[in-house]
Amino acid sequence: MTNSPTNIPDGAKADKLAKPGIQSIARAFAILEVIAESRDGISLAELSKAVELHNSTAFHLVKTMTQLGYVRQDPSNKNYFLGRPLYQLAAASRGDEQLEELSKEFVAQLAERTGETAHFAVPARDNVMIVSKFDGSSAFKLSERLGEVRPCYCTAIGKMYLSTLSDSDLEGYLKRASYEACAPNTITDPDRLREEIMTIRKEGISFDDAEYHPELRCAAVPVYDIKNNFVGAIGISGAVWRLSLSALQNKVPILHEISRQMSLELGHRPAK
Repeated sequence: MTNSPTNIPDGAKADKLAKPGIQSIARAFAILEVIAESRDGISLAELSKAVELHNSTAFHLVKTMTQLGYVRQDPSNKNYFLGRPLYQLAAASRGDEQLEELSKEFVAQLAERTGETAHFAVPARDNVMIVSKFDGSSAFKLSERLGEVRPCYCTAIGKMYLSTLSDSDLEGYLKRASYEACAPNTITDPDRLREEIMTIRKEGISFDDAEYHPELRCAAVPVYDIKNNFVGAIGISGAVWRLSLSALQNKVPILHEISRQMSLELGHRPAK
């Protein structure tokens, strides 16, 4: 004699499998998916309606997930949000190769929306390494290869990395940097570089005004993970004869938007 399911509550979307244990797991994941799609959080009533469960059933499930930390409830409005452990699991599963793969999507978006060459770079000791790149719609194409290493002191992506270092680590870099003049505008004075890094820390964006290449102007912003660690810098580059400083400033909001989206994908949640 086979057992048949009894007393299955109101046809929830998650009720694709009849066994009680599997049914509860399916419902829990359905709840997590709905919460994940609700950027401003979601109330119990809205959540119950979305997954087609009675309020009491949804409440007991979400209460358990809240106790485990996988869901959190805002005490001010009682809305539910995803909990930090979920982001930690996601972040822990991302290796370097996955980070490179993830960055391609956002670098392509940045290039498409700004029309400039876009790239993402990660720290490589005292340098930064290009791990993804996408050409923009302009006629000028930046000749840089994936895996190519760039110095920190004269590139926007490199200076952004320097701005995330502790004071002691920054001073260590300033003492050992080569300061080779790559172009007429290259900063070769450690005191001047320190002053610029302080400005970058305040403003959250770095620039390269033809400092690495005499014909290139660049801007970069940071990307963070769930633990608020700097994982890399995303930036754009364009020809100086076409991309003036004012034109570059006009593209800064897009740069910030894309970096925020990528950071969110990595589990970062900026402080409110």
